[in-house]
Amino acid sequence: MRKQYHFRRIDQQLYAWDVDRLIQLTQDLQPETIHLDEISEFDKTYWYSDEGDSPTCRSIAEHMKLVNEADLAYPILICPAGQLMDGMHRVVKAHLEGLTSIQAFRLAILPKPDYIDVDPDDLPYDEA
Repeated sequence: MRKQYHFRRIDQQLYAWDVDRLIQLTQDLQPETIHLDEISEFDKTYWYSDEGDSPTCRSIAEHMKLVNEADLAYPILICPAGQLMDGMHRVVKAHLEGLTSIQAFRLAILPKPDYIDVDPDDLPYDEA
């Protein structure tokens, strides 16, 4: 699997969580079934950037490749407030397949970010 980070703006700072670490935090959790409409990003903008990034045909196509490769056997990951931290492509795939719910791990507390105000391009993306 490709190296991924979850990004979120909090108090004008860009926070980044290593998704591998987030997944490790779910090892003792039981997945729950949640309705797609309960996921806040399902009907609102998901992009973290303030730079006016807009989807292009190319970027949508690249995302659709990832959606097609997504495996619904793996639960998505949501924070205590119900915001998506990992699994956007699985949510899209579930919706495209006509599903109304998905399995999810819900973290009890929002963990500290791995990075604050680091340019996403400067993060390590090498696969182990």
